[in-house]
Amino acid sequence: MTDAELLALHREMVAVPSLSGQEGPLAEFLVGFLAARGVGVERFENSLFAVAGQGPVVCLNSHLDTVPASPGWTRPPHRPQVEDGRVYGLGSNDAKGAGAAMTAAFLRLAARGPDLGVRVVLALAAEEEVGSKGTERLVPELARRGLRPDAVVVGEPTDLEIATSQKGLLVLELVTAGRACHAAHGRALGAPNALRALARDLVALDAVDLGPAHPRLGPVTLEPTMARGGTARNMVPAEASCVLDVRVNPDPAPEEIVARLRAAVSGELRVASDRLRPYEIAEDHPLVRAALAARPQARTFASRGLSDLVFFTGIPGIKVGPGSSERSHTPDEFVLEGEVLEGARFYERLVLGSRAFLGEGRAA
Repeated sequence: MTDAELLALHREMVAVPSLSGQEGPLAEFLVGFLAARGVGVERFENSLFAVAGQGPVVCLNSHLDTVPASPGWTRPPHRPQVEDGRVYGLGSNDAKGAGAAMTAAFLRLAARGPDLGVRVVLALAAEEEVGSKGTERLVPELARRGLRPDAVVVGEPTDLEIATSQKGLLVLELVTAGRACHAAHGRALGAPNALRALARDLVALDAVDLGPAHPRLGPVTLEPTMARGGTARNMVPAEASCVLDVRVNPDPAPEEIVARLRAAVSGELRVASDRLRPYEIAEDHPLVRAALAARPQARTFASRGLSDLVFFTGIPGIKVGPGSSERSHTPDEFVLEGEVLEGARFYERLVLGSRAFLGEGRAA
């Protein structure tokens, strides 16, 4: 696949709307694109995967979906425009740049035939932007087909820097109870006010020890993000609640954090989601060394953002891709053509460089 063909593919992907849950047309386009090039490719729900080669399995994973266009766009979000090497369009940066680059790398690797030495799986998933539901369902499907990865590279815009760890997400709901009555009589009746109880609990949470800071990810963080309480201006609320966004590290475990928080509040603390666990790989892992060899000017870093890497627990993995996360979800989103081209070359070099340690692992 030539550089010109890669850039054309990227623009075609941007031109196909693929909001979360509506990725079907883009998945179908890519299935046809790959099949026309002699690749074995399958659609799985609104996701797809393709396989080439034999040997240990290296998975190139990114996502097809985008968020909706935010206010402030001055260009048609789904009509890609190229100006001074910038490709403007919704999803051009997050993450169709990585998706196109991985597709090109996959085709270039597949063209090596039996000399490739690894089995490469291209896995482009749906619904990453709304809870990573696509990859969560795709990973066990790959395992069922004998394609459980021995290594994974997750494509997200990181300026081609290499994320070796990322925080997890714990979503909690704090609910406090009061007693409904007319606001004029609340104090005289001694009616407990759910909003006051919620406020006291939120203040108490600030004093909870959430464990030591991770050397790269920093401290566990807790932020109240959405509060709700009361149904009328002149009524003492019987219930109030607040959503808590907790970004967790590999230690302490989410269950331990929940226990510490529950001990500090009077209200009920409910776990809304604990499925997005933190992830880390050793800085000297052979996969990391292979990535640095493929791009010597790159640095490793710890990511506070989430990605589908969370669903590859127990599998060596990194998060890396063309584009910049600062451009994601912004009006007039763009990626540089040069970033997409270099991304494809990097992914190809990385897969080839990973063959040695994957072969050793399989032999062991």
